[in-house]
Amino acid sequence: MKAVQFEEFGGPEVLHIVDREVPQPGPGQVRVRVQAAGVNPLDGKIRSGALQALFPTTLPVVPGFELAGVVDAVGEEVEELSVGDEVFGWSDTGAYAEFALVTAMAVKPSGLDWASAAALPVASEAAERVLDLLGIKAGETLLVHGASGAVGTLAVQLAVERGARVVGTAGPDNLDRVAGLGATATTYGPGLVDRVRALAPEGVDAVFDVAGKGALEDSIALRGSTDRIITIADFRARELGITFASGPGQRSAVRLGAVGRAVAAGDISVVVTTYPLERAVEAQQLSDGGHSRGKLILLVS
Repeated sequence: MKAVQFEEFGGPEVLHIVDREVPQPGPGQVRVRVQAAGVNPLDGKIRSGALQALFPTTLPVVPGFELAGVVDAVGEEVEELSVGDEVFGWSDTGAYAEFALVTAMAVKPSGLDWASAAALPVASEAAERVLDLLGIKAGETLLVHGASGAVGTLAVQLAVERGARVVGTAGPDNLDRVAGLGATATTYGPGLVDRVRALAPEGVDAVFDVAGKGALEDSIALRGSTDRIITIADFRARELGITFASGPGQRSAVRLGAVGRAVAAGDISVVVTTYPLERAVEAQQLSDGGHSRGKLILLVS
């Protein structure tokens, strides 16, 4: 099968297409013919070697944590899925490939396209997990740093569903998009504290940092403490006494299925930018830059 792989740590240029053996499903696994694979900032951090201390990686590696595709083979102990079923979920073997093994997945709703389905597993899990950790309630004000990205757009919409008011930061080109999600939009960067205080004079009850671009000190100033501030992107968190909540989290097929149905019904929107698998280098370059709008997706088949 065709797959993207790297054999050494470095920049996106270490990625290249290789031929690998098609993996065989073990107990509890299915093999999926991949249609679309999600590109995440974590992919680039692992590829660069920056996270070896936290996520030890044995080379060579096929990147990618999330995918959507068609069940191609079923392992032992799998009873609810059959060959031909359309699914989306988390890859066990790397998603930048024509085939991957999957344990945690949901059946893809018929109204959900492949790219949007592949955009959901990682981002929806992270968004829901952090909103739960923050204990967001109706009537509260949540500040989201990086509201136009894959996790940020879902966090905004899910928080609004909970009855919260959201102030979301983004670049100038993405302010209209963030406002369209139901948030009060403002730019990030110098003067952020004053801008947020003008928009939310009653204060912010919680902060979700998706961007990891140096906004933690401003978040502390706005909160008046480190309480109810969580980042999934800024590794300085522990130095400042802030909760760092990045990681694999709980891979719930039930919750993923619910989000997928909401997207298919038009209740939640996602924005995707697609590249063919052969342009994985370009997609990761854009991801590494941190300015992509919505979710980057590799189309495989």
